[in-house]
Amino acid sequence: MPCDRSTGKTYSALTRERFSFYSEPVRVERARYFLAAIETGSLRAAAAKCGVSQPTIGQQIGLLEEDLDVVLLTRSRHGVRPTPAGQALMEPLGRLVAAEDAVRQSAMESSGAYRGRVQIGGVSVTAETIIAPVVGRLREQHPGLRFTVREGASAAIESAVLDGGLDFGVVTMPGTPAAPGLHRIPLMSAPVGVCMRADHPLAGRGHVHWRDLETWPVVTMRAGTVMWDMLHRHVPAPDVVVQAMSARTVEVMVAQGVGLGILARFNPSADIADLVWLPLRDAPPVHVCLTQRRDGRPSPSALIVRRLIRTEADVLAGPARPVPP
Repeated sequence: MPCDRSTGKTYSALTRERFSFYSEPVRVERARYFLAAIETGSLRAAAAKCGVSQPTIGQQIGLLEEDLDVVLLTRSRHGVRPTPAGQALMEPLGRLVAAEDAVRQSAMESSGAYRGRVQIGGVSVTAETIIAPVVGRLREQHPGLRFTVREGASAAIESAVLDGGLDFGVVTMPGTPAAPGLHRIPLMSAPVGVCMRADHPLAGRGHVHWRDLETWPVVTMRAGTVMWDMLHRHVPAPDVVVQAMSARTVEVMVAQGVGLGILARFNPSADIADLVWLPLRDAPPVHVCLTQRRDGRPSPSALIVRRLIRTEADVLAGPARPVPP
């Protein structure tokens, strides 16, 4: 069993000692940051996941190492990984974080935090794949919660968040910087590609390029969306035959032979048969973010929904599409 060379004791024994005799409580948030760093493999990705800056998360993990008098992480240009001591501490620190979460959950339930109205904004794909499952579960489990969900383009949702009309938004990240007063928290990313019928001449390829779209009619999201802006940055004069309001509409139009659809690969409609999605080799991925006011004070119910939104995005991203490091 691994041991500390300076003391000759096993790391599990040191863990018991340091948690038993430590004179001040270990700050649970520091433990949460450490576990996020291990899960994501980098301080930058952990900071994005936790909604704090990279210097903050690095400082707090450093303080945790001082608290416990042990080195928890090894850092390199490839990211971070736990030391043997850090590996031994993952389980007890995980229990510590889980215990705090359970206490907070009980406190919120007893204090009526699952009441009130939460106003959420999203683009069509995030409304369908992230927001809807969370709202559906919460409405069933907590009838006291009320929701307003507004669907729109990313820019319109961010404007409503900034004006106070929405508690937060879940949008595809625009190419422009966030407006002063807004904070964007990355959630996940997805590759961009072309949706086409299985009998289309391009369907037999493994991938396509932007130049392949110059001679075909295109179905895409409406003007002002991230997909529209990306298409017009890469194709000089695209033949746009449909400006759709939702990813679902793009797929339906493509299935009817209207044109090639430009879509990020989130959760294609399983009930539309004979569609092929090919990656656009020279297209950057689309990033999904949670956008909120920097100076806002979310209600307890909004905080609950926001936390579950982030969890749902983690599940949807899966191991292949994490938050960008």
